[in-house]
Amino acid sequence: MKLKITVDGQIYEVDVEVDQPEARQPTYVPPVGGGGAAPRAASGPSGSAASPAGAGQERVADESKVCRSPISGVVVKVPVQAGQSIQVDDVLLVLEAMKMETVITAPVAGKIAEIRAQVGDSVKNGQVLVVFA
Repeated sequence: MKLKITVDGQIYEVDVEVDQPEARQPTYVPPVGGGGAAPRAASGPSGSAASPAGAGQERVADESKVCRSPISGVVVKVPVQAGQSIQVDDVLLVLEAMKMETVITAPVAGKIAEIRAQVGDSVKNGQVLVVFA
């Protein structure tokens, strides 16, 4: 595969070889229209979630009332608490994976009923982090 790379204004054309095909990585699918869908893993070609079967996928009665982790990682910050009112895009948690921080924001406005992760907890892709009232 040929790539063009620009470094300090200089364009270089490089050849890249891929030893193994890339593994399909889970992606974050944001809610559309603010209608209340929570973050979830994108579906793979088989229609199943991109994470391993059953990994962190507890069942809930109403998916619009939860926020799930879009990645596996460690919780490094929880700036909200149960009972707190939140707006769309307010920061709920910060996760760290591979030395990079991922900010998890509220997909809906409302009130937090329960926080299911604390600083230092390891969470899996798809695990429920926050339940909304």
